[in-house]
Amino acid sequence: MARALAGGSRRHLKVYTRGGDQGASSLFNGERRHKDDLAFAALGDADELNAAVGLARAHCAASPLLSPLPSQLELAQSRLIDLGSALATPLSTSNAAQRERAAFDAEGGEARQLEEWIDWMEERLPPLRTFILPSGGLASASLHVARATCRRAERSVVPLIQQKECPESVGVFLNRFSDYLFVSARYAAMRTDGGEVPYQKARPST
Repeated sequence: MARALAGGSRRHLKVYTRGGDQGASSLFNGERRHKDDLAFAALGDADELNAAVGLARAHCAASPLLSPLPSQLELAQSRLIDLGSALATPLSTSNAAQRERAAFDAEGGEARQLEEWIDWMEERLPPLRTFILPSGGLASASLHVARATCRRAERSVVPLIQQKECPESVGVFLNRFSDYLFVSARYAAMRTDGGEVPYQKARPST
């Protein structure tokens, strides 16, 4: 990353700062907390989710049959960055300007967009009649990994919501996004002929 300086010169910003060597780091509002704080745990899970979505998007982009998933996933990754800003701006220790700057999906529009994408795919999918295994080809399986990661990220923000440290809209978005990832995994399996593998109940031993 580089930042333009006066006079047209450019100065490269270092990746390392040594500021976190003692186990603490800064939130978006400038507050420093230990890295095992709930806010950083949630931020880490959201970051891991974004990476998993990026991998899934790469697999989806490799197949022309999976339009419009890559563009949808790319938009969702940007929203996850916005979501991280909200997680890094605890409501109890941030001023009004900071809370406004990091506000996330206050009107619920991002969650509704996910619902529209889900509805579009479900209109094209066969009914789900049993549990399915995470499978269906590389694109589908990677979307299942992202879906499971999203569920973990959702669980990690629940304590923050209960403590009124982050807006409820963060949890709503993650809940809906995990639904989207599940349906998109099914859609990818169908479109690429990867096939859905049904769960099989264990047979009694004889």
